Amino acid sequence: MTLKNKLNITDQVALAKAEERISKKKAKQLFDSGDIAKAEAGTFAGLSFIHAYLFEDIYDFAGKIREVNIAKDNFRFAPLMYLKQSLEYIDTMPQSSFDAIIEKYVEMNVAHPFREGNGRATRLWLDLMLKKEIKQMIDWNLVDKDDYLSAMQRSVVKDTEIKALLKQALTDQIHDRTLFMKGIDVSYYYEGYSEFKTEEL
Repeated sequence: MTLKNKLNITDQVALAKAEERISKKKAKQLFDSGDIAKAEAGTFAGLSFIHAYLFEDIYDFAGKIREVNIAKDNFRFAPLMYLKQSLEYIDTMPQSSFDAIIEKYVEMNVAHPFREGNGRATRLWLDLMLKKEIKQMIDWNLVDKDDYLSAMQRSVVKDTEIKALLKQALTDQIHDRTLFMKGIDVSYYYEGYSEFKTEEL
């Protein structure tokens, strides 16, 4: 079933294509306009701002807490009845070190607060925290898709693998526009979107 969208697209493939094109364009704008600075690092409000920015032209639910339970590959994300408490708890989690930031990121992934687009918005949120707190970010080009996805799956039980994987990809080139744009492309590729290059939109 195709998600209800503002573009009135009913074909899944067509929607995926439109979603990728529009939201990548918005990700580019988020960086170039400096609007990314308006997102609060490490809070749900900051993540909600990013999500709304990326997807507001496509979905009514952009930036809003989901109203349904969701699962992926037999993993159930935070149940709706506990979601608000989970997000309040995540807001209070420390974020002053690399390890603390990844722990917070893993918790937000388990919460999966939105109906769609969680991974893409949350990876931007993660980099925002890393930039603010430790003046570094992840060069996503150095993180293999399969390694990342399997480490994230296991992070619910143990987060040492995802920490090691992301730590080796840290860079201090936090204002590098090319790195940001390539990072968006990699982030989308993790989710199966690779039709457009952000830089060319």
